[in-house]
This record gives sequence, structure tokens and C-alpha cells, in this order.
Amino acid sequence: MVNFENKDRYDVNDLKKLVSILRGPGGCPWDAEQTHESIRRNFLEEAYEAVEAIDEGNSTHLCEELGDVLMQVIFHSDIEADAGRFVLEDVADMTVRKLLSRHPHVFGDVTVSGSDEVLRNWDIIKRIEKKHETVADALDAVAKSLPGLWRAEKIQKKAAKVGFDWPDISGALDKLCEELGELRDAVKTGLHTANAAEELGDLIFSAVNVARFLDVDPEDAVNAASDKFTTRFRHLEKAAASQGKHLEDMPLKELDALYENAKVELENKYDL
Repeated sequence: MVNFENKDRYDVNDLKKLVSILRGPGGCPWDAEQTHESIRRNFLEEAYEAVEAIDEGNSTHLCEELGDVLMQVIFHSDIEADAGRFVLEDVADMTVRKLLSRHPHVFGDVTVSGSDEVLRNWDIIKRIEKKHETVADALDAVAKSLPGLWRAEKIQKKAAKVGFDWPDISGALDKLCEELGELRDAVKTGLHTANAAEELGDLIFSAVNVARFLDVDPEDAVNAASDKFTTRFRHLEKAAASQGKHLEDMPLKELDALYENAKVELENKYDL
């Protein structure tokens, strides 16, 4: 049994010590076996759960989820400390130096007119720090681990900053229609699945471009669409049950009719 001091209130140093104990000799076998790769998904999941708490507006839940994210940072840092590469203090040091460097209007003699200029300066400083010699270097540096819609949006925004962009949304909408036509052609001509997948990717990329012009977060938009579909489907399912029917026994035409009824009823009731 490992003794850990009982306190009325713990701090970051206590969490750091606890993680080291869990990963060390006599600690938890599962924690000791983990690597960066094995808990990579855990890190992402914890970050998403923190975002969900933000969306809920629940401070208590947010406090808990931020703690889980912090634990992931400490856990990964502890793995690196064991390997002799860096410790948590190095993470803090690098972050402080980065923030000092990228806020010359606060810690230097640079004057800015507002937040837009702050962001422009941030991008310039980042490109210099990352040694991005070309715009393509900056596009390639967008994390491939980002959700696809966010990665597409970020790449498009970087390209737009140097003028590679439609003058207005009409160009983006025309491109979306063009890509839809190419996808239809690919399906009609029976092209290899890989070709259809490529055309579908182009269509989705173009849809993200339209979302960018509308100042709509594409992830939020598709999540809202998923929520709307789920709500309508639940209504459809209840309607079928009230008729004593099972969905799997119903023809598609009848299911479509119930879905359309659900749309109308919910639109009248909840504006869905």
C-alpha cells in the first residue's frame, strides 16, 4: 500500500506527485504500461469532454474536465521525464516563452490597433518561429490530427490570408455545385470507389468553404444536423410504435412518409 498525504486541498504539485507514484514501482500496473500512443485517444476525448462542459455552461463540470486534461498533460510529461527528455517545468517554460514572444504589444514596444492586428502579428511571428518559408509550409503544418472539417477550414483561412479566395460566397457556392456534379458523374460512370471518395472529399472541402463565408463553424453545423436527424428519427420511431409497427418491417416509402411527418410536426412545435 502506498501512503499519500491527506490534505484539505491539493494543488498541481500534488497531482504531479500522484501521477509519478501511479506510474512508478509499486504503483498501478495499467498506468505503468501506458505510452504516448496508447493514451493518445484519451487525450483527445478529455479535451472534447471539456468542450462539452463549456457548451453546457456548467462550471463544476468544466472544473472536473479541465482537471482530466491537466492530468493528461502531466501524464505525458511524466513519460518524457522517465525517458530523460523533458519535465513538466520545461513544458511551462516553453509555453511562457512562446506567449512572451507572441505578445510584443504587451511585453514589447509594438503598438496594435485591435485584435485583428494582434492575430496578424501572431501569424507572422509564428511563421518565423516555425521557419515556414512558404505559405504551403504553413498549410502543411496544420495538424493532421484535427477533425477533418476544422483542418479544412484552417487550411482555407491560411490560403485566404494571401489572397487565394473567392471574392464572395457566390464563388464558393458555384464550386460546391461543381463538385456535387463531379461526384454524381463519378457515381454514374461507375468509377472506382477511390475516385468517388476523392470527389466526395472535394465536395466536403467545398462545403467547408461555404461555411467559412457564412462564418459558421462546420463542426457545429454538422453536429446540429446530426442532433436534428436524431430528434426527427426518435419522433418517427414513436409514431411507428403507436401504430404497432417495427421499423425493420416497414418499407422505405412508409418510413420516408413518417420522417416527413416528423419534420412538419417538429418544425411547427420546436422550429426544427
